[in-house]
Amino acid sequence: MMTGFVMQSAQVLAQTAAVSEDGVAMLLRHLLAAVVFAAIGIIVLAVSFWVVEKMTPFSVMKEIEEDQNVAMAIVVAAVIIGMSIIIGAAIMG
Repeated sequence: MMTGFVMQSAQVLAQTAAVSEDGVAMLLRHLLAAVVFAAIGIIVLAVSFWVVEKMTPFSVMKEIEEDQNVAMAIVVAAVIIGMSIIIGAAIMG
């Protein structure tokens, strides 16, 4: 009776260990995918901000930092938020 209980316990523990190893591997794969997609999103956002900077006939950073142009800061913030939403939707599929 005791031997059967020990054998069943050992089988349950072996199955649990196999499941947890698969779970850890899956977690690491998903974590790696999240980091890669986050990096891609940040790069695309930086490139889109650079494109906006090059499209304007004046320096956006100078307008915001030196001239304290609040309206320009709001427009740039809206562009960044809009691009973030688009990039996030594209990554989600």
